[in-house]
Amino acid sequence: MNSVVSHEQWLAARKELLAKEKEFTRERDELSRQRRELPWGRVGKEYVFEGPGGRRTLPDLFDGRRQLVVYHFMFDPEWDEGCKSCSFWADNFDPNVVHLKARDVALVAISRAPYAKLAAYKQRMGWSFDWLSSGETDFNFDHGVSFAAEDQEREGAYNYGSQAPHMPEREGLSVFYKDDDGAVFHTYSAYARGIDLVNAAYNYLDLVPKGRDEEEGRQPQYWVRRHDEYDQ
Repeated sequence: MNSVVSHEQWLAARKELLAKEKEFTRERDELSRQRRELPWGRVGKEYVFEGPGGRRTLPDLFDGRRQLVVYHFMFDPEWDEGCKSCSFWADNFDPNVVHLKARDVALVAISRAPYAKLAAYKQRMGWSFDWLSSGETDFNFDHGVSFAAEDQEREGAYNYGSQAPHMPEREGLSVFYKDDDGAVFHTYSAYARGIDLVNAAYNYLDLVPKGRDEEEGRQPQYWVRRHDEYDQ
């Protein structure tokens, strides 16, 4: 338990932390600016995905917007369920889709599992965001979230050379831009802890006294369940 102090002492400590929070906010704003100024890479390969309404290309996924966020949802073709941790992230998507659309951004999830499996799991979870299968393309491999058997224990195969994936699928997020001529550019990707920012539940947990309360030495999200699996 933390120390218990008078209101005046608490207020002094809170103001001291506030100064650090403000500095962090300024640093985060600067980091976000630098992220937006990264150079772009033109996407020259054609990818075709299977989703609601049939087959769609990468440019089609923008749905009339110029910016696209792709969540790389871990769902191997051999699995019967989507990753429970990715499901934790996906619970944040539907409430934000309408707001993102208002700011010229489309949001979709993409996985390698066949679309029939994605659709069944999506119905179980009660989600409505667009979710497509990339199973007939190299999209997941090209964007660093799917791995051949020989690469799964290779150090540096995941997250820009920082770690081994240890499994056939890993989590990630990629951002794309489409110009007025229809050309598509890859502007950003993040993996592992880099996607924490888009999980609202984690941001709430970071505010409370126990924090994320994830035991050291255990897989961080050992406690996470699909939202229909928690013991109420």
